[in-house]
Amino acid sequence: MQQPVSFYEERFQGKFEPRLLAALAEVGHYSQLAAGDVLMTPGAYIRSVPIILAGTLKILRSDQEEKEILMYYLGSGESCAMSLSCCLNARRSEVTAVAEEPAELVLIPVEKIEEWITKYPSWRQFVFQTYQRRFDDLLTTIDGVAFQKMDERLWNYLRRKARLSTKKPDQPAIIEGTHEEIAQELGTSREVVSRLLKQLERMDRVRLARNRVELLEGEEL
Repeated sequence: MQQPVSFYEERFQGKFEPRLLAALAEVGHYSQLAAGDVLMTPGAYIRSVPIILAGTLKILRSDQEEKEILMYYLGSGESCAMSLSCCLNARRSEVTAVAEEPAELVLIPVEKIEEWITKYPSWRQFVFQTYQRRFDDLLTTIDGVAFQKMDERLWNYLRRKARLSTKKPDQPAIIEGTHEEIAQELGTSREVVSRLLKQLERMDRVRLARNRVELLEGEEL
C-alpha cells in the first residue's frame, strides 16, 4: 500500500530530508502486522528492509534444535541491522522477526538500500546508527548470558519490554505473554521463569496474573 509524502513527514518529523521522504512515498510499501505475525524467517532471502512506524517487533535466533533466544527488539523509528546486512550482501536471513504487538511498518525494496546510502545523507546516517544500536543490543544480550544471573536477566528483560510498550503514560507497565514464551526468549525453562517471577512478586516488584506481568509503580524502567 502506498502512502503520501505527508504520511511520512508526520511519522519521521525531520529525521529524513524531503527528497528521501518523497522517495519513500514513491517506492515504500506500507504494511500492518497483527501480534504474532512473522515478517522474516531463517533461510529466506530478504526482498525489503522494514522500518517500524508503530508497535514492536522481536528478533530471534534459533539453533538446529529450533530453540530460540531473543536478540533484540525493534521499536518505532527503528530498523533491523540483520535485514540491512542481508540485503547489501545478498544473503539469506539467519533470524526470525515476529510482531510482538500490532505493528505498522514501511518496507523498502532491496535495490534502493545501497542507492540511497550514496544519494541521501540522512539515510546513510540512519543505516550507520541502526548498525550501532543493534551492535549495542547484541552486546547487552551477550553480557546478560555471560555475566548476569538469571534473575537479573529476567528483570532487565521485563524492563526492556516495558520501555517498548505502546502504553499511555498513565497506564501501568504490563508485559503480555505466558511464562513459557518468556522462558523461550531468555533461553531457559518455564519452571525457572515461574519461580523467579514469584520471587519478584514477593519482593513487590511485579504483580502476576494469567499470561501477564505488571511492573509495579516505583520501579524505574
